[in-house]
Amino acid sequence: MAAPNIVNVTTITGVTTFHAGIAATTGGKGALGITTVVSNAASSGKVLKINSLVAASIGSTTGVTLQYFNHINHTSAASTVSIGMTLAVPTFSTLAVITKDNSVYLEENTSLGIFAQPNTGTIDVVCSYEEIS
Repeated sequence: MAAPNIVNVTTITGVTTFHAGIAATTGGKGALGITTVVSNAASSGKVLKINSLVAASIGSTTGVTLQYFNHINHTSAASTVSIGMTLAVPTFSTLAVITKDNSVYLEENTSLGIFAQPNTGTIDVVCSYEEIS
């Protein structure tokens, strides 16, 4: 896993992505409900600077958990670190989980995953980041 030297940058590309309707039973891990928000592939030659991640409650109040995965495929609990655990997103409101004040870098073969807490509403997520190479 390499990280490009961000002092000698040749390209910075701004990207915004979204995921709608995340619930406790959606996502790449089925019942665990983990939805990959952003991933940086192995050997991409890039580092991703996450500038913002906003979660919006759709309907009833919901809790949301955001985790950093030290392997792109979320292979085990040992490869995760929580950035936010069971954060309350008020009804029909938003919560800024990551901002420019607490940005996160994703090196190669890492990802951010999010899931809604069981027995709550659904959430939408918008993430803004820079691909740096």
